[in-house]
Amino acid sequence: MNTKKLPELLAPAGTLDAFKTAILYCADAIYAGLPGFSMRARAKIDVEGVKQGIELAHAAGKKVYLAFNLFAHDFEYANMPRVAEVIKYLQPDALIVSDPGIVMWVRENFPDMPIHISTQANICSAKTVKFWQNAGAKLCVLAREVTHKEFKSIRAECPDIGLEIFVHGAMCMSYSGRCLLSNFITGRPANRGACAQLCRWKYDVILREKDSGIEMPIDEDERGAYIMNSKDLCLMPRLAEVIESNPDSLKIEGRNRSEYYVGAVVHAYRSAMDAYARDSENFDPAPFMAELDRLETRGYTTAFFDGPVTPDAHNYETTRSTSEYHVAGVITDVTDENIAFELRNETRAGDEITFILPGTMDSVSVKLPELINAKNGERVAKMAAGMGNTILIPRAWLGDRHIEKFVPYVLAYKHK
Repeated sequence: MNTKKLPELLAPAGTLDAFKTAILYCADAIYAGLPGFSMRARAKIDVEGVKQGIELAHAAGKKVYLAFNLFAHDFEYANMPRVAEVIKYLQPDALIVSDPGIVMWVRENFPDMPIHISTQANICSAKTVKFWQNAGAKLCVLAREVTHKEFKSIRAECPDIGLEIFVHGAMCMSYSGRCLLSNFITGRPANRGACAQLCRWKYDVILREKDSGIEMPIDEDERGAYIMNSKDLCLMPRLAEVIESNPDSLKIEGRNRSEYYVGAVVHAYRSAMDAYARDSENFDPAPFMAELDRLETRGYTTAFFDGPVTPDAHNYETTRSTSEYHVAGVITDVTDENIAFELRNETRAGDEITFILPGTMDSVSVKLPELINAKNGERVAKMAAGMGNTILIPRAWLGDRHIEKFVPYVLAYKHK
């Protein structure tokens, strides 16, 4: 049996629940945004939530990196004393930055704080990596546009600095987040985490004749007109090649995603990476890819891994998921008699839900003969999600199937 050194698996957290599920499903590290000063300014977490998440992560032996990757205007430096106090209060393990001015500010105010250079800096070459290394960076997050061949060359030329690559998540139709559409059309700046995702909208293409001023719509073909809708990045099919090229960190995109997305993706990659470490010669990504296929997704692409993207990297027909599954809910409490299960989608009597168990590819399914309202014990035929709606699942319904593994924040999915 082979034992391979693995890169760090880095998970996103835009909510406290995402922190908890990333920890439970065995991410090595977590990144979160400094509210108001990162690419996910609209994340549903405040300073106290980040503080609690960092404390939980540190108690579990995980690291937390704080995204501070805005491009700052002069007037924003007036707020930096307050930001400095927040950073001191939160005590992250590193700051993720992209603006050279912010790098200088961090070096001056937090000389011992590790600096990670964000993907927003668009690092595509060994020379750029060395530039940031000379500026004091400990790690560089390479642009999504870097091919695998280029990464291996950069790794060879830059052996003594951390290199991080994205392996999963949404792709931007622009150059690593440098999109102006959202700001121009809706006034919501993409670089401040407020992107309206205009690339997911359906467009009518109009041909305008220059001299006559006549406008003529161009007919859509069978693909529809979602002309900028990228599929999601997924390097699971190429994970062995990724690990063999010796990156220091594998990053999952998704600070605006649900705790189900975070937990399920982390679980799939953690399980796959551990399987590769146990026996790299016989590693098969298929069972782990099957788990990712259960997520609601726009379809998957390996993007720039082999070179420039092809038309297959876009979904021209729709932005809706084609998955047959969606999240059912999450365990919030366990007693000797019952499991409290908070719903994330409408659930009906007769539905079968499948729990994703931390630390194993085994799963446990249970068919719900009825729904028991946790608030009043009432038996009902169906229950909607929202408002904290929770059902009780008697342990007796599970028999002797791994019930000792059921702990709070375990996720479950079901057929739509």
